[in-house]
Parts: sequence; C-alpha cells; structure tokens
Amino acid sequence: MSGPGVDFWQQRFERGDTPWDRGAPGPQIAAWLAAGVLAAGQRVLVPGCGSGHDVLALAQAGCHVTALDLAPAALGLTRSRLAAAGRTAVLVEGDALRWQPAQPFDAVYEQTCWCALHPDHWVGYAAQLQRWVRPGGRLLLLAMQCRREAAAHGRIEGPPYHMDIHAVRALAPAAAWDWPMPPYPAVPHPRGWAELAIVLARR
Repeated sequence: MSGPGVDFWQQRFERGDTPWDRGAPGPQIAAWLAAGVLAAGQRVLVPGCGSGHDVLALAQAGCHVTALDLAPAALGLTRSRLAAAGRTAVLVEGDALRWQPAQPFDAVYEQTCWCALHPDHWVGYAAQLQRWVRPGGRLLLLAMQCRREAAAHGRIEGPPYHMDIHAVRALAPAAAWDWPMPPYPAVPHPRGWAELAIVLARR
C-alpha cells in the first residue's frame, strides 16, 4: 500500500505525536451549524476521526455521528472524549477504502481522511465518498492546502498531502456533485496551512 498504514497511525496516536490536532473541533463546524448546513438529527460520518474533537462537537449539536478510523488508539481517544462529556457515537475500526455502511449518510464531514491518504488511493476514496452520501446529501469538505516546494519537481510529500482543487474537481465531478461557485473560504490551520471549506451536494 502506498503511503502510511495502520502501524504508522497507531504509533502516532499512542505517542501523542499528532501535530495536526488542533486540540479543539475544527472551527468550520460552528460556521456550518450556524448556516444550517449541519443540523440536529442528521446522520453524519466522520472518516479518519482521529482523537474525536469533531465527533464530540457534532454529537453535542445533536447529530447522529459515526466515527471511522483505521487506528485503534485514535478510536480509544475518541471513546474517552465522548464518555467524559456524556455523549455517544457509533465508533468503527476500519479501512476507509473498504468499509461500507448499511445505508448512506445525510452528510460526510471530511477534514482529515482524504489528505492523509496517498494520492494513489484518491480515485478509490472519491468513489467511497460518493457511496457514503445519500442522493441530496452533502459532502462537507475541508480541502487541505499545503503545497510544498518539492511539488515543482514532481515529488509527492505527506501526509498531509496537498489537495489541488483541479484534482479534487476531477475526482468529484459536477456529474456527481453540485459544486458551489468559488471563491471558497480558507480556514487557517495551526501548522501554517489552510483548508478550503466546500459544501458539495450529492446528485
């Protein structure tokens, strides 16, 4: 498998070596809740849930959350965070490239999974996203913008991997998703990068 596997992620969470972790929910969650894009009662999937800050925020907002992660240590942190707050979610240990739910979701909150996957797997992952979201549902995408100088020489570096908007459009085409008009809000990331906040509606 190209890119990091379960051992890489398990060790990072066991050591607490997670510099991408904000230590709080992604700020775009509050913005989407305020705009009504996210709402109580929705079934929401969080792939690559990590330590569970976003899972907890969505559960506290009244969403029915399913949290998916490859690393048992990540799910352990998520479970502890939910328990401490008296909240619940469905936790699934599984590979985002293979796992399938019993039924599609109203929304997928995609912040950290796509950019953590080596680009060799992006075609397969984009197909998963399309299967996971019901027709009329939404993909709440935070597309990581972390282009590095080595990219000018053809090198692929990550994770996180830079999500070029042209590549994302090719993998989530307008035939399958309704795209809003740009420009898209750039959400600052603590590492000095940014994430483009884009709401795609499943056709």
